[in-house]
Amino acid sequence: MSTIVHLDLDAFFCAVEERRNPLLRGKCFAVGGSPQHRGVVSSCSYAAREYGVHSAMPMSQAIRLCPDLITVPGSHSLYRQYSHHVMAVLRQFTTKVEQISIDEAFLDVSEVEIGAREIGQAIQTRVNREVHLPCSLGIAGNKLVAKIANDYGKGQFRGNGFPNALTVVTTGMEADFLRLLPVRSLWGVGPKTASRLDEMGISTIGDLAVSSPDTMFRSFGQTGLELVQHANGRDDRPVYPGSSQSKSISEEHTFPIDTTDEMKLREQIKRIVRNITRRMNDQRLRASVVRIKLRWADFETITRQRSCSATDDMNLIDQLAESLFDQAWALRQPVRLIGVGVAGLSQKSIQLNLWDVEVQKNQRIFDTMADISVRFGNDVILFGKDLQTRKQNEERSNENPP
Repeated sequence: MSTIVHLDLDAFFCAVEERRNPLLRGKCFAVGGSPQHRGVVSSCSYAAREYGVHSAMPMSQAIRLCPDLITVPGSHSLYRQYSHHVMAVLRQFTTKVEQISIDEAFLDVSEVEIGAREIGQAIQTRVNREVHLPCSLGIAGNKLVAKIANDYGKGQFRGNGFPNALTVVTTGMEADFLRLLPVRSLWGVGPKTASRLDEMGISTIGDLAVSSPDTMFRSFGQTGLELVQHANGRDDRPVYPGSSQSKSISEEHTFPIDTTDEMKLREQIKRIVRNITRRMNDQRLRASVVRIKLRWADFETITRQRSCSATDDMNLIDQLAESLFDQAWALRQPVRLIGVGVAGLSQKSIQLNLWDVEVQKNQRIFDTMADISVRFGNDVILFGKDLQTRKQNEERSNENPP
């Protein structure tokens, strides 16, 4: 009989920012980009959520909803440090820890010889006391129900502060727990699927649980059969230790004003590549696919990618990204958003040779450059060749004023 824990750090970025600046406690604030630069909300305090602010919302819209909203730029390197600390605490309870995001993980505690609620309280207490962060837990006989239980427990919270919820679903009672919940609570049910199910008279998980498998298969294919199985609380996926390795790493930048400034676009590519290779280095990863993403002024979005031998070489990744950019930007349309990503990730060998030592030394330089860029802006520090290119562009602009 399995006992699976789903842990989610409550408003993680905000909780870390409150640790860094206690004056934010109880205030309406959001972590994310600047409203003047088309920034979006990465995370927001529960006080701000009372005004309708939520993650992925444009920061300008968030401020309209909550005029007193405090905006915080955030520090992803600091968040990663806290995340590593939390995961280290979890691995003191069991080696079967599957990290699925920076602030979320599954644990298989089936072999821990205390009750489900007791183990949940012990985990929560350790994270609260040792890392000084709030966290909510859902516990059930499988991953699906544990995740839904956690979402349900957090959803019952009202007010400021953090939920720090603990919700336990007794083994054998999974279907009863799910029965009255809306179908949107199930993994794999998005707005379109929910709308189609509603047209079929299916609005709760209980309705879905007793629906005809043949009908669901005709309407949704194999996914329909899986939905019926999940609605009955069945999920046989194991917890995969070590599967926290990213499947891809990417970053995007939205310009405050649509731009055709080639120098500005290439500088953003270089900045993003520096950040991505830094994150790859943190996780000791190499990539075999490089991608670029461009969004035009009319919101049309295109992506291009290219395969390569597994690499963590910042210069090579930058060259591939800029080559893809050249192809995609052939018509030189105004660009609203630019993004770079890597995929096909694999773990690097731990053994170091002289070349690796040199790479690590260079990486520390790139890390310092990235930190300076985050704190003081992208124009503060440039490679010599980039500065030369900028000067040449400025000279051409002076010779040919608009």
